[in-house]
Amino acid sequence: MSKLRIAVQKSGRLNEDSMRLLKDIGISIDNGKDQLKASAKGFPLEVFYLRNGDIPQYLKDGVVDAAIIGENVLIEKGEGINVVEKLGFSTCRVCIAVPKGHDYATIKDLEGKRIATSYPNTVQMYLDENGVNANLHIINGSVEIAPNIGLADAICDIVSSGSTLFKNNLKEVDTILKSEAVLAVSPILDDKKQTILDTIQFRIKSVLKGRNSKYVLLNAPNDKIQDIINVLPGMKSPTVLPLAEKGWSSVHSVISKNEFWNVIDELKANGAQGILVCPIEKMVL
Repeated sequence: MSKLRIAVQKSGRLNEDSMRLLKDIGISIDNGKDQLKASAKGFPLEVFYLRNGDIPQYLKDGVVDAAIIGENVLIEKGEGINVVEKLGFSTCRVCIAVPKGHDYATIKDLEGKRIATSYPNTVQMYLDENGVNANLHIINGSVEIAPNIGLADAICDIVSSGSTLFKNNLKEVDTILKSEAVLAVSPILDDKKQTILDTIQFRIKSVLKGRNSKYVLLNAPNDKIQDIINVLPGMKSPTVLPLAEKGWSSVHSVISKNEFWNVIDELKANGAQGILVCPIEKMVL
């Protein structure tokens, strides 16, 4: 039976988040220590554990069929590879940073300067877009020390919390791009493997929708139900059930996490009482 080969980062936070997602979509992986690949139980899938920077080339060559990979790596090395789903975890940004004592107003201030980076293609595209000529020094790892040892005037690297920049007396001055984990697909994919991928993508959408939503239950006086329904987005429409107490009903619906507190405030203002909020594991639409 044909199996879909999916690559994930060998170790680190992206690996942990990727394996958690696979588990949440019902794919169980037995991975012994230091294995390069492992098969799923009861599902036609093989997981390959690879260096993040190597994954784009494996996708291009068809060595793997799909990958959970940082969008920043794909932009740097994965020209021509399609992203089929943004996954919402392992977020970071690719930023330019300079020593704290240096003045910086715009990217034009780096004209003729030296920039140390592990993302030369990404940085060069940004410089070209802004008409800036700068000298790039390609460094793999520990980019942030370059200004301190006189190798560069600025750096461009991935940033999560900014603590590494702070420790190296650097300040973030420009964001080139924002990145998150994505599901990417090889341009070499046959119909059988596409069917498996479609199943995986359907499950992922269900999990992500659940993660980004909350189930809400509330009590409302009957004369306020329409006002409350107007506040709730729902999946199709809220569920309304009569309570034992005359003149009251229970209203059930789903709220986006991004809109949660604003919606709750409006519900209270429209007479909702006893509001209960529950997490949603999955939403199959």
